[in-house]
Amino acid sequence: MKRYVAEIIATFFLIFCGTGAMVINTETTGVISHFGVATSWGLIVMIMIFTFGRISGAHMNPAVTLTLVLLKLHPKKEILPYFGAQLIGAFAASFSLQLLFPENDLLGSSLPQGSEMQSFVLEFILTFMLMMVILFTSQGRRIEQYFAPIAIGMTVGLEALYAGPISNASMNPFRSLAPAVVSGHTEHLWIYLLATTLGALVAGLYWKWNEGK
Repeated sequence: MKRYVAEIIATFFLIFCGTGAMVINTETTGVISHFGVATSWGLIVMIMIFTFGRISGAHMNPAVTLTLVLLKLHPKKEILPYFGAQLIGAFAASFSLQLLFPENDLLGSSLPQGSEMQSFVLEFILTFMLMMVILFTSQGRRIEQYFAPIAIGMTVGLEALYAGPISNASMNPFRSLAPAVVSGHTEHLWIYLLATTLGALVAGLYWKWNEGK
């Protein structure tokens, strides 16, 4: 139960701070800036992993949980409780932002700025890269494990910085699901549910092949 509660809290703050930065940037007509939003995403990921990594692993992402379970790096019996915890945290964050900023239309929803296929391919690549960093640092040598939160957070920040203007750089199905459902903008949701999951799974296959497992 401690792990599940930690996962709820970690996912809540991920979505609250990440999409919250997007919402507040809109509400203040760009005070935070795109760079600030990308930095917020990277920092909150790093902070939550440092804080809750030793308790729940701080997945905060069902695509990460699914991949780790399939690679036998996380107990299979915990996949549904983790999904449930991540959903609770994500939706609690989006409803909180809606309560705080009722006039905001998007609430940080993931929406493609170009074609759907462009964002689909981009999200696949972004999540593949993120999952590789997660696996090769968290499952690497002790020194790599120590710096894993920094590497993972910097990866999220980097990807949000350069890809955010095109696809919103989701890399996380529930990060996109909660704001989309709460705001009512579900028109492109399939991209962010499917592409991110596939990207993580393919990265898992590559890691398994590379490690000879």
